[in-house]
Amino acid sequence: MNVDSLIKKAGGAAEIAQLTGVTTEAVRKWRQAGMVPTKHWPALLHVPGITLADLNETSEETSAMTHPNDDMPPKGATAVLVLADGSHFWGRGFGAFNDGAVGELCFSTGMTGYQETLTDPSFAGQIITFTFPHIGNVGTNKDDDEAPTMAALGLVVKEDVTAPANWRSAKPLQDWLKAHKRAGISGVDTRGITRLLRDKGPQNALLFYPKDGRFDLAALRKKAADWPGLEGMDLVKEVAQPARKWTKTTWHNTRPERAVKRRVVALDYGAKDNILRSLVAAGCDVHVLPGTATGEEILALKPEGVFLSNGPADPAATAVYAVPAIQAVMDADIPVFGICLGHQLLARALGGTTYKLDRGHRGANQPVKDLTTGRVEITSQNHGFAVDEKSLPNTVKVTHVSLFDGSNEGLASTVKEAFSVQYHPEASPGPTDSFYLFERFVAVMDRRAAARTTSKAGA
Repeated sequence: MNVDSLIKKAGGAAEIAQLTGVTTEAVRKWRQAGMVPTKHWPALLHVPGITLADLNETSEETSAMTHPNDDMPPKGATAVLVLADGSHFWGRGFGAFNDGAVGELCFSTGMTGYQETLTDPSFAGQIITFTFPHIGNVGTNKDDDEAPTMAALGLVVKEDVTAPANWRSAKPLQDWLKAHKRAGISGVDTRGITRLLRDKGPQNALLFYPKDGRFDLAALRKKAADWPGLEGMDLVKEVAQPARKWTKTTWHNTRPERAVKRRVVALDYGAKDNILRSLVAAGCDVHVLPGTATGEEILALKPEGVFLSNGPADPAATAVYAVPAIQAVMDADIPVFGICLGHQLLARALGGTTYKLDRGHRGANQPVKDLTTGRVEITSQNHGFAVDEKSLPNTVKVTHVSLFDGSNEGLASTVKEAFSVQYHPEASPGPTDSFYLFERFVAVMDRRAAARTTSKAGA
């Protein structure tokens, strides 16, 4: 019995909604997905004429979609997610057709901000599995982009994308993906994928949504298996934008505008726009340089502080050109503040090393403890590499730690004005517990400026 027949048997959409304790909108989504969630089956079994066999029939298509061993596409399958270990997941493609996007498969636990997540340059080279079920329900708009282009290679979701229901929506997610030439796949067991990544670590994968509907799984498996992975890969040169002046502040900023702003050079390794907005909101005059900038180019702008942004891939690869530039800034006695990839690069510039995590941290609900104050912050994160605390010299102190796995989340030099955190204090999406770090950076520059003024006055 299909979902429409079940609804009719129960007396209509309003009646089945009341019976199961949901809204009629939820019933509409059942129709669209072609299945009734199993948690509602007990209520439906009280309806005369509905049997367990009838309910099982509604889930057969979705079950077939997510079965990892069937080489023949089941009915309704138009896309497939293929892992390097040979397993695969059938689903329904949406967005732009493709010839197979291959990268690292990861999962994100964020409950809001899918557009900000997809445009975060730190996701370059990755396919995102969303654990939150309602992806696409608010559509897309130009204000929620964190970069000009979609950085992620594609997305994996459980439920089919519904029509947008939000006054800010300018374009449905499906159309937005087409504009960015990216594909998504729905009807997939995202819980199963998340457990797999939790237990086995990062997996190379390929998302294939062919226009002609033809699948050669042997060739797709080979393509996924042949991809080298993110270790040793530098993607900063692909996502960093040209030099520019940034003047926009955060949305609905209520902080008073400072009479004197601190001149900051932000190194763009894949910077999100809200990072730059946050710097402006904190009182900075922001000049952005691509992450490939040399120490000489940075110092030529006469900064009072240098900010190191987030970014994708392996910090060891980016460090080849980034570390000498960062060291030149510190040698010039300029304060430095880094986040995410910038945190890892600062650690390497101070003499530490980095490594790939067994599981990355991606989402807006990551607990971090500030070892200085004892406070716990709920943070937004997106990284697959981490700083090796054991490699840090005795001139560097650990300031923050992850309460998930104990990995490093922050450090500070004891001999230089340099500090960093692994997480995203600008959020977007996510909580704003950590905005104080931007203010701390500005306070360092204020103190240095006041000292210069006092020194001149006493000269």
